[in-house]
Amino acid sequence: MPASRTRHLCSVAAALALTVAAPATAASATTAASAGTGLREVMFVGNNWDGTADVIRSSGDFAKVGRVNVIPDKAQRMAEINADPIKWIYFTAIRNGVGEGHDQFADDMYSTPDGRSVVVSRPSFADVVSIDLATGRINWRFPVAGYRADHMAVSPDGTRVAVSASTANTVHVLDIATGRQLGSFATGDKPHENIFTKDGRYIWNMSIGDVNTSLDDPGWDWTKGDRRITVVDATTYKQVKIIDMRQRLDAIGLKNFSDAVRPAVFSPDESKLYFQVSFFNGFLEYDVAADRITRVKTLPKNPATSEDRTTWVNDSRHHGLSMNPEGTKLCVAGTMDDYATVVDRATLQEGPLVTASKPYWATVSGDGEDCVISESGADQVTAIDFATGEKVTSVPVGDHPQRVRLGHVQADWTGPSGS
Repeated sequence: MPASRTRHLCSVAAALALTVAAPATAASATTAASAGTGLREVMFVGNNWDGTADVIRSSGDFAKVGRVNVIPDKAQRMAEINADPIKWIYFTAIRNGVGEGHDQFADDMYSTPDGRSVVVSRPSFADVVSIDLATGRINWRFPVAGYRADHMAVSPDGTRVAVSASTANTVHVLDIATGRQLGSFATGDKPHENIFTKDGRYIWNMSIGDVNTSLDDPGWDWTKGDRRITVVDATTYKQVKIIDMRQRLDAIGLKNFSDAVRPAVFSPDESKLYFQVSFFNGFLEYDVAADRITRVKTLPKNPATSEDRTTWVNDSRHHGLSMNPEGTKLCVAGTMDDYATVVDRATLQEGPLVTASKPYWATVSGDGEDCVISESGADQVTAIDFATGEKVTSVPVGDHPQRVRLGHVQADWTGPSGS
């Protein structure tokens, strides 16, 4: 193993840097608080179609530590859905739409600061649950407004979790220990990604609009709904700012670009936001203070990828973006183009195109050395060295892995007692 891969960030620096670097790594904000408390840093991999979360090592060989069933109450939830015609219609629509013919049981997840529970958003069940990692039982359940739960974010101190209720155009903010709602706020159509700023003062929400229609030609873009970034005060949950990327895209001549902001990541000083948009093979750079798009990076197309936009899953061409703790490299999941690549932030030059099967997310390893992508088409996660851009290893997980989040478990944990 190269010497560069043995380097470890100190706990506090890693916690701060990773919290800022990417929404996918926000769980590491608890690293400093948990140091010396008998906790083990891990990665949770949500297997959306089979309703499990694989727990793997956060760096090194990324070996499997254990597995959690995140739908232990499936029979009860299905009985409720089958008894309510409206719930059944939405449940079926999720399966046949965003689920690509499958139920969506594990979208996003974060562990609690004490490493004793994991909190999971479950789209098909329209809820968020906390699961006891020792027993596998549900601690609490929060039904979201509407009929589908989506992406989450955890506050830097690990005590609050924000979840998008995608059919209700609402974000709920919950106490991670009790599930009690602390507040909520309105968003654009179909809220998706959430990001807490590193000081915990603001929450940024990205709404992506209707991604399941076949009106995917740029001429029909207006039919996709109200897509915008909503910035709110994370204490009062009052709106602070609305950012409509349509205006910023038009200002630089990108009138045919979608303004649906997908995965996004701040630079370490939060002066720049890097984000993906629907249908685009690449990403954009947004200067927060200047309120304008400053650079656009177009990445290679896979010649084997159909140019028929209606064949791209949920309007995504590329979906997954992370940044190393130093802020020098970006990692991009080229979802429909079946690769991932590391991009130099200064020059925007991409590295090797690492073959991957429908990579759906990108995050950062616990030691900050690797980009970790979920290969939803191959049921595995793959680590890519930020320094070289080359593949390090792949680890098998469950059916259709999507979100990958850093978290903690008790040091001797290997799975719930009932598993």
